[in-house]
Amino acid sequence: MPDPSATGPTGPGGPAGGAPRRRPAQPPPAVATARRAVWRALAAPGGPQAGDLVLVACSGGADSLALAGAAAFVAPRSGLRIGGITVDHGLQDGSAERATAVAGTLRGLGLDPVEQVRVDVGSAGGPEGAARTARYAALDAAAERHGAAAVLLGHTRDDQAETVLLGLARGSGARSLSGMAPRIGRYLRPFLGLDRAAVRSACALMGLAAWDDPHNTDPAYARSRVRAAALPVLEDVLGPGIAKALARTADLLRDDAEALDAWAGRVETEVRGPEGGLDVGALEALPRAVRTRLLRRAALAAGCPAGALTAGHVAELDRLVTHWRGQAHVDLPGGMRGHRTGGMIAVTPSPR
Repeated sequence: MPDPSATGPTGPGGPAGGAPRRRPAQPPPAVATARRAVWRALAAPGGPQAGDLVLVACSGGADSLALAGAAAFVAPRSGLRIGGITVDHGLQDGSAERATAVAGTLRGLGLDPVEQVRVDVGSAGGPEGAARTARYAALDAAAERHGAAAVLLGHTRDDQAETVLLGLARGSGARSLSGMAPRIGRYLRPFLGLDRAAVRSACALMGLAAWDDPHNTDPAYARSRVRAAALPVLEDVLGPGIAKALARTADLLRDDAEALDAWAGRVETEVRGPEGGLDVGALEALPRAVRTRLLRRAALAAGCPAGALTAGHVAELDRLVTHWRGQAHVDLPGGMRGHRTGGMIAVTPSPR
C-alpha cells in the first residue's frame, strides 16, 4: 500500500495528461511524522482491511487529538472508514460538556460514527486502575457495537517510559516492564515510537485546540509524579534521552517475554495432568521463567483475579515445586489456594 501520510492525492496531469501537475503542499514535519506513524500502524500485516471501520479513542488531550487528525487524513486514503469515541469518566465538573465538545471536534474532522459514552468508575485497583478498567470496557463495547476492526490509542514514547518506571517501582517482572505493546488485539498505538513534544506540536500545527486534564499534573496520582518529578530528575542526573532508553528497554523485554510465553504455551499440555493439575517433576525440569508462567496461568484459569495475583503469590506457588517441605497450601486472591498433592500442583477454591 503506498504511503499517503505526508501528501494528498495529486490527480491527473503531466506529459500524458495535459497541464503539469501541481505539487501538493507539504505538511509541517511534525504533522507528516504523525500521519506516517498512523499509516504504518494501519498498513502493518494483520491490520484492518479496505472497507473496515477504525475507531479513534479521543480524550480531547493533545496526543489523542493529534491521533484523530492524522487518522482522519490517512484512513480514507488507505480505503478505511474512520470513527471516534470519547469516554466521559464523570470525575470532574463539566466533564459531560467537554465530552460533547470533543465529539464535535471529531465530527468536524470528518469522523463517522462518533460516540460519547459516560461510564461509572468503581474503586477496584485504585482511582487510576478503576478509570482504566471502565474506559477499556466502554471502548470494547463501542468496537463491538460498530463492528470496528481496530481502536487507535494515543499513547506516546513518554507514556511508555512512565509505564516502565512504574513497573520498576513495583518490582515487576519482564512482562510488566515490557510496557505497552504497539498492537494487542484490536488496539493499536501508532504514536508509541514518537515523543510527546513532537505529537503535541503536530496537534497545534493541525489547528486543534487541546484540553489539558488536571489529573495529569495531580500529585495524588503515581503517574503524574513520575511525569512531573521522576523523569525530569533522571534527565538532569543521567542526561537526555532517558525516555527513549526506557522505551527501548521495554521493546527488548517484550521480545523476551513473548518468547518465554510461547515456550510456556508449547509445554503446557506436557506438564498438565489428567485432573488439570501441573506435574511437579515436569515443572522442576523447566527454567524458572517458564515454570512461573505456567503456575500463573494455572492460578488465573482456576479463578484468581489477574489484578490481584502478584509476583509474590506466584513465587510461593513456585516454592511448592522447588522448596517443598510439606507446606499445607498457599493462600491466593479470589478465595483460592494452591497446594501440592500426589506430585501435582493444583489451585482450588478455599474451603468455606
